[in-house]
Amino acid sequence: MSWQSYVDDHLMCLTEEGNQLSAAAIIGHDGSVWAQSDTFPQFKPEEITAIMKDFDEPGSLAPTGLYLGGTKYMVIQGEPNAVIRGKKGSGGVTIKKSNQALLIGIYEEPMPPGQCNVVVERLGDYLIDQGL
Repeated sequence: MSWQSYVDDHLMCLTEEGNQLSAAAIIGHDGSVWAQSDTFPQFKPEEITAIMKDFDEPGSLAPTGLYLGGTKYMVIQGEPNAVIRGKKGSGGVTIKKSNQALLIGIYEEPMPPGQCNVVVERLGDYLIDQGL
């Protein structure tokens, strides 16, 4: 299966409730794009570097916020070394770290944050189980 189909068929799919992420991507730990939706923002390499640093040093993003494509998200609860979650207005972002990649899902209302978490983290857990 291509990385693009993981984005298209698993991250950008409709949920049972009929909601969908507004953007999604799978990005290597080095910042290389493996696959992304057409709507995913153009990000800066230093934004990915800062996200990777927060996985190594949980809490490092909290004082400054999480930036993705120039958009600032307030960092909210996550799981050290596994998940970073951010909030901006009625939307937000979930970032799940697998062995080799970051799975990023961005959502807006009417999708609730918990649905975004489930979509992104379920695929992330699957990839971890596959050794990816």
